[in-house]
Amino acid sequence: MAKKGKKFTEALKLVDAMNTYTVEEAVDLAKKTSTVNFDATVEVAFRLGIDTRKNDQQIRGAVVLPNGTGKVQRVLVFAKGEKLKEAEAAGADFAGDADYIAKIQQGWFDFDVIVATPDMMGEVGKIGRILGPKGLMPNPRTGTVTFDVAKAIEEIKAGKVEYRADKAGIIHAPIGKVSFDNEKLVENFLTVFDTVQKAKPASAKGTYMKSVNVTTTMGPAVKIDTSSVAVQK
Repeated sequence: MAKKGKKFTEALKLVDAMNTYTVEEAVDLAKKTSTVNFDATVEVAFRLGIDTRKNDQQIRGAVVLPNGTGKVQRVLVFAKGEKLKEAEAAGADFAGDADYIAKIQQGWFDFDVIVATPDMMGEVGKIGRILGPKGLMPNPRTGTVTFDVAKAIEEIKAGKVEYRADKAGIIHAPIGKVSFDNEKLVENFLTVFDTVQKAKPASAKGTYMKSVNVTTTMGPAVKIDTSSVAVQK
């Protein structure tokens, strides 16, 4: 078992593992227990009562955080013709077609998100085996395969985050930085919570949200009382 650092051990003493907290309390406590010397990311983790082996219980999507993520996203757009000009005018960091596909094949990854027009997906599919494992493959369900490239770029730059349940039914999503005001983090949290709540598959049985935790980079998890969230929404 990995040895926990002194800072983490001290931070852990502030969190009552047997207790659950309101969103406001959890956000405040997560910030106080951040143990790193940089502006750590604040993240929410949902453990859901779903069976991801079933196609109709695979949850994936995207949501725009009202207060952004605190991170500047570098956007690469695969498009051609007028859509290429539209992407450039909308603020894409990189925009092109075959030239960027070749660069990625050679190991270039100086971007965070890819947007592609539907007519480019045949070409983008050629590098699917490279992009897929890195979670970079464009997908219509997250709004990154679209002819409305300007809107897609605007949302990503404004703080759009993608979420996806892993095999264990857990979703991780950033909701901002430790430097954010508590109110902004709470608002971002509630936006993600509401989105995940509404994504509940009709075929899912039993308790849907089994647990919800807020944590920071390398910080301890703070468990949220989900019943208190329902009151606040």
